[in-house]
Amino acid sequence: MAQETILIIDDEKEIRDLLGIYLTNDGYRVLKAADGLEGLSYLENETVHLVILDIMMPRLDGIQACMKIRESRNVPIIMLSAKSQDMDKIMGLTTGADDYVTKPFQPLELMARVKSQLRRYLRLNQPDGNPHTHAPEQMDVIAIDDLLINVTTHAVTVEGKEVKLTPREFAILALLARNPGVVFNTEKIYERVWNEPFYESDNTVMVHIRNLREKLEDHPRSPRYIKTVWGVGYKIEP
Repeated sequence: MAQETILIIDDEKEIRDLLGIYLTNDGYRVLKAADGLEGLSYLENETVHLVILDIMMPRLDGIQACMKIRESRNVPIIMLSAKSQDMDKIMGLTTGADDYVTKPFQPLELMARVKSQLRRYLRLNQPDGNPHTHAPEQMDVIAIDDLLINVTTHAVTVEGKEVKLTPREFAILALLARNPGVVFNTEKIYERVWNEPFYESDNTVMVHIRNLREKLEDHPRSPRYIKTVWGVGYKIEP
């Protein structure tokens, strides 16, 4: 079995070493970088399956590093930050992160998030980022007007133009598209996509929906695809 590689980008050596111990004990190969520039260098030369990325760092911070990674890769990104304000979380998720963990954190909780992200990413992609060739869960391609979603190759196009989504964004879109007309509230979306219980109300799902609309829609405030059912949740019309 291939060994997944986790890249830790954090300027605090104690955190890099602590996470390295937990990840190594769980069987992962670990790379460590002290800032965003060093982390991007690893990504250019190594096959990486998940990035744990601190926000506050010298030279190149986590927000800038996340945007650079998203220019060419859909590898899962878990952001770390000592900040806990909603706007900081929204900023991290808007730039393309898949999850956000506030320092101080419980290492075992972070390990659970790592495993959840990797399960979904590796199910949709080969370790080097190429699509799986195994049979999809239901159908290869879902068509909604000009929106085409290939659940095998993780490819999404709108009016023939490719749209690059993060693994979380794709998972939310695929969930709604596989269940046309069904309304999912934020709790149900979180539990189905993140594969963990929904403990508290936050903006995580809302931010991902907003990101999806920005990428899929000509007019995100009047969406054609992902509709809001006010007071209930979200759906895609059949």
